[in-house]
This record gives sequence, structure tokens and C-alpha cells, in this order.
Amino acid sequence: MKRYFLELAYDGTAYHGWQVQNNAHSVQAEINTALQTLLNDKELNVTGCGRTDAGVHASQFYLHFDAEMEIEDADNFVYRLNQILPKDIVIYRCVRVHAEAHARFDATSRTYQYHIIQRKNPFNQKFAALFTQDLDVTKMHNVAQQLFGHKDFTSFSKLHSDAHTNNCKIFHASWKQMEDEIVFEIKADRFLRNMVRAIVGTCIEVGKGRMEKEAFVQVIEAKDRQEAGHSVPAKGLFLMRIEYDYL
Repeated sequence: MKRYFLELAYDGTAYHGWQVQNNAHSVQAEINTALQTLLNDKELNVTGCGRTDAGVHASQFYLHFDAEMEIEDADNFVYRLNQILPKDIVIYRCVRVHAEAHARFDATSRTYQYHIIQRKNPFNQKFAALFTQDLDVTKMHNVAQQLFGHKDFTSFSKLHSDAHTNNCKIFHASWKQMEDEIVFEIKADRFLRNMVRAIVGTCIEVGKGRMEKEAFVQVIEAKDRQEAGHSVPAKGLFLMRIEYDYL
């Protein structure tokens, strides 16, 4: 068997997340079906670099799969695969990797962005969350720097998740006021389920003036999801980059 990585992107609006689920539309299921058709292998199942939740988008995502055949013309293979897939999923490239390469476990970092708009906009309402209240972006940025002093992010994790540990190493966290959007970017070695959306929701409490830096730190140290802010809508969240040592 030969192992391949696919680099792809998708608009998560119509999907109940990445992972195959019973009676739910998923990105993984669409790609499984397309590859099974193209390679004539009904047992083929892809492994993704992570699991995005319902409505979350990916500007870059990797998966791996095994095939008996040698894919000699990768560009043609990608073209044919894109012809089968729906318009909201696109494959960028196909790369042959070593037999033990793993899309999820070999990733050294993941970067997410969350996009906020502050007035109604018909052109990006699918890809940004609307918050009309004034937000102090400088305070939000400053409080996000408190994330670096911690590793246990239980307070920002979905309750009753199957994670073996709630420890994560944060490499970067920033809030920026762009021309039409406010953008949060965070990079870490791994993320917990719902973690980014919970961090954003808690930072927004700071931006609204409802929480100070000391209280934000107390939320982290409490290791209690009920102490953190609300989880913000999924549509503003993008998985932006996945990094590997060998790609």
C-alpha cells in the first residue's frame, strides 16, 4: 500500500463538521465517496489532520489515505477528484509520503482565525460573526497574551470531550482591527474541542468592558468551562494552516 497526503480547503457551512457521522452530512464522507469512486475501492477511508465542528471552515486542511495503485500523475488525479467533489470542497495537491506519515499525529502546529464584523454585510455574512457592540480590540489583544503563561485550557474545552489531556502549547495569539473586520489569530501545537470559540467569547467579554485581565486569568486557572464566556458562532472560524516537518 502507498500513502498519500491531500491538501484541501472547504466551506463548512453545509456540513456537520469534518468527521463522518450517522445521519449527518460531513466533509470526510464526501471525500471518502469521491476517492472510493475514483480509485474503485469501497473500503477506502481517509484520516484528517483534525476535526472541525459543524459550520467551521478550513482554508488549509490535510488528510492521508492508502492506495494500492501508484498515482503517477498527481495533477491529473487532483483534477479528476475535484470534478467529483461538490463546489464547497477543493483539493489543491496530492503528495506521496512515507508509509508511517500521519496527517493528525505528525502535525507540529495548527493556526486558526476568527473573523468578526460589526455591521451587516451581505458579502461575508457566511464567513464572519456579527457583533454590533463596541469592542476594545487593544484590551482583547492584551488579555490574549495571558494565554502564553498557561498550558491547561480545561476552561475553554467542550464538556465531556474524549481528549486524553487538556494541555496545549500556545505559540501565537493576537487580535487585529482590519479595515472591515476584527480578526483573532491563534497558533498552537494542538487544540481542544470548541477551544478557539470559547477563548474568543471570553475575550469579547473583555472587549465589552465586562471582564478585566485579572478575571480572564482566573477563568483559565479555574479549569472550569462554566467560568468562561459563551462559545461564539462557528461560521467565523477558519482553520488556516497546518504545519509538518516534512511538507
